[in-house]
Amino acid sequence: MNVNSSRSARRAILLAGLLASAATPALAQASAPAASDHAAPASEAATAGADVDPAGASVAELTVTARRREETVQSVPLAISVVGGDRIDSTGAFNVGRLQQLTPTLQFYSSNPRNTAVNIRGLGVPFGLTSDGFEQGVGFYIDDVYNARVATATLDFLDVARVEVLRGPQGTLYGKNTTAGAINITTNQPTFDFQAKAEVSLGNLDFKQAKAVVSGPLSDTLAARFALSSTTRRGTIYNVASRRWVNGQDNLGLRGLLLWKPSDDLSVTLAGDYTKQNPECCAQIFVRTGATQRPLNRQYAALTAALGYTVVSTDPFDRLTDVDAELNARNEIGGVSLRAVWNVGPGTLTSISAWRYWDWKPANDRDFLGLPIVTRSQNPSQQDQYSQEFRYNLSADRYDVVLGAFAFRQRIDTQGLEQHGVASSRFNIAPSNALSNDPTVLDGLVARNTQYLKNTSFALFGQASWKVTDRFTVQPGVRLNYDKKEGFYQRLVFDGQGVPVLLGQTGARRIAQLAVFTPQLSTPGFSDWNFTYDFTASYRIRPDVLGYATYAKSFKTGGINQNGLPTDAAGNPILAAGSIKPEDVDHFEAGLKTQFWDRRATLNIAAFRTGIRDYQATVTNGQLGVLRGYLANADKVRTQGFEFDFSVHPDERVSAYLNGAYTDAKYVRFVDAPCPPELSGGTTVAAGQTPSAPGTPGGLSPTNCDISGQRLPGVSRWSFSFGAEANAPATLLGKAGEVYVGYDGSYRSNFSSNASPSIYTWVDGYALSNFRAGFRTDDGINVFGWVRNAFDENYFEQLAVGPSNTGLVAGQPGDPRTFGLTVKAAF
Repeated sequence: MNVNSSRSARRAILLAGLLASAATPALAQASAPAASDHAAPASEAATAGADVDPAGASVAELTVTARRREETVQSVPLAISVVGGDRIDSTGAFNVGRLQQLTPTLQFYSSNPRNTAVNIRGLGVPFGLTSDGFEQGVGFYIDDVYNARVATATLDFLDVARVEVLRGPQGTLYGKNTTAGAINITTNQPTFDFQAKAEVSLGNLDFKQAKAVVSGPLSDTLAARFALSSTTRRGTIYNVASRRWVNGQDNLGLRGLLLWKPSDDLSVTLAGDYTKQNPECCAQIFVRTGATQRPLNRQYAALTAALGYTVVSTDPFDRLTDVDAELNARNEIGGVSLRAVWNVGPGTLTSISAWRYWDWKPANDRDFLGLPIVTRSQNPSQQDQYSQEFRYNLSADRYDVVLGAFAFRQRIDTQGLEQHGVASSRFNIAPSNALSNDPTVLDGLVARNTQYLKNTSFALFGQASWKVTDRFTVQPGVRLNYDKKEGFYQRLVFDGQGVPVLLGQTGARRIAQLAVFTPQLSTPGFSDWNFTYDFTASYRIRPDVLGYATYAKSFKTGGINQNGLPTDAAGNPILAAGSIKPEDVDHFEAGLKTQFWDRRATLNIAAFRTGIRDYQATVTNGQLGVLRGYLANADKVRTQGFEFDFSVHPDERVSAYLNGAYTDAKYVRFVDAPCPPELSGGTTVAAGQTPSAPGTPGGLSPTNCDISGQRLPGVSRWSFSFGAEANAPATLLGKAGEVYVGYDGSYRSNFSSNASPSIYTWVDGYALSNFRAGFRTDDGINVFGWVRNAFDENYFEQLAVGPSNTGLVAGQPGDPRTFGLTVKAAF
């Protein structure tokens, strides 16, 4: 059986198991004995959600498991934001992209599922980089299972009890070390009493969303739960070339769980999930042009005029495009996990075994235009990951201890293809060369890339919490980590007649073709040990006031240049650039957690400073004779700032919240960064020459740029989320309940949307307002109308510099105003 057939068989078996588990609770309801008195184990019970009102204000203190044990948010000496499942549903924050509107220090950027970044406090993954060869700085966990592919963050939440956003390094309690934070998602678990919920939403743009959950006993010791979610929506961009709407939503998610609880001391949960996205996506559209240092006849206006092309609209908020290449963003993720919790000896042993897969089948238009420059651009990938984690928790009156071991194995295979069309010669060959007017030179030129990554990681970690006095607690933690990466990359190049294009070939046509694609073979690798630690001291100043301070010495593991190595002037790969050093992180944090007004109000504040040496980024290091950028280490970056989370609930009828963050994130020293477009494209400056002013056509361009002191990309200095809800008792159609109205708003100031800040790629700040109003009853009926982006704010999610440095800037407009109706019922 071949690899693809084997994968298909595994997925078919997984899906069949999920469908089978969907039927069993309902069947068992008719035949099973009365609901068992067994309660779910403590770790499972915590997943049932928290008593939170829809506006997010606390009614009873939220229970979290951020430190691998049940605690209230206010007792955890850690900067953490928690969003309950009810609030996720009521605010329409059904994925990470929408969750960032409720959690100011969370940043989410995605041009498609593979090109997705999730950052916290400005750190996580270098902006604009997509490479399997480096790690994410923000961990993504679902029911304790680490998800290595950040594409998981683009999926819809499915039967979620709560989402915890942990800020700062997480390595001494979590299986996979992360330097910026973690998103810890806890789903609802099987119950020994029958439960069922259903939800349907309809809205403009043909929005349709349906959710269903059923849970119940199969026997005295066995319970099952099944959840389903489906979301479709028409695209927000109209493609006049294909006469179809693009950038839509087409998501399907299934999740099944089986809980076996033979005694109060042992519980075993088997979980399987399958999620698929298949929209016609993802187009980035014309935003503007800006002058570069290319000669005028090689900039956007002259090139498009020579080809007789006019973009369909120069106003991006007309939401029109004419891209002529195929678009697709088929994203499939699934897996199986087995979680066992056993009270053994004086503590609790937890084992989490998991397998996950990822299947990515994209098609892109990388020139962003209705011109056949790049006619095909796709890099389908397949991932399999296996992980095993053991934790032992021990608690006593004066101390708590967590000891853990983690093993991780991942393989990613990618088959890349990029093909050029008849307009490529004019765009990529200098007009002074007669070949620029010969479309056959680059028409059909294709690069076929084959690559794989083998990633292995082992770790031992632990943390202890010692109550020195009733008020003062110290919490040291340590981690020993080993990482190994093995890569393979091969690029084969063929001309339009299918003849191989080889390095060293001569002739004007071949030289022009080799300037676009160069054949290459590389086998980069990396391995290293790391020892890290953290220390937290906390003091209970008053019964409802907790102060804490933390220092963490952390790291992000080294990586490899998995998308090909930089080349020298002869086109040979520079092997010394194959590996990337680990990031070295020093993190400081202090905070206060307070409750007052008889615990009807909560205010948590935190201040932080994080310095990173050997920051992983794209560099252009002239000392190696490199002709293009590659992933390597910048000298140092720093992020610092403060955050606050305030909520108030004066009575059962009114609640409100205000969360905010100030983030100052910058490159402390980065002297060999890629230059922004206004300083690129001209003749390379020679020794003793002075680079031309920005945007000087035909000017002298530096080989690299010093961007020390400039802001990190994607980071708004100020960001806020705020909202309120009010309700009043009412009776509707004979049903007693309450009517309510709610508001949720967010604001973020401007941010740079290019790795090296450019005058052309600053995204203006914007504010979004969402409203909802409805009627709900105590027995689970909830009917409400909603409107998102109520004032139809025009804003960009991100901007991107077009290829070949012609001065084109493309972007992704954010969603326009949307509105609809949701009906929920519980049985």
